[in-house]
Amino acid sequence: MLAMGQVLIRNLDDSVIDAYRRAAAANQRSLEAELREALRQAAPDQSASRRAAAQAIRDRLPADMPGPDGTNIIRRYRDTNGGRDLDAF
Repeated sequence: MLAMGQVLIRNLDDSVIDAYRRAAAANQRSLEAELREALRQAAPDQSASRRAAAQAIRDRLPADMPGPDGTNIIRRYRDTNGGRDLDAF
């Protein structure tokens, strides 16, 4: 089960609360549900920032830089008994 946190926000202007009450009524949900949805939509998208960071790293690498040869990696893994016999190298 996913754990859910709680937040208490103090000193909100009455006009802000009234605006969310009206929006909640228009959307046929409680004030709490309306605020929950507003916060969910306003939350920063962590996956987008991670993708941007990964792209920034890729942009710094040469386009023609070869990656590791998977065949050699698999062969070494097999030859060392799953990495347990690294003394052989």
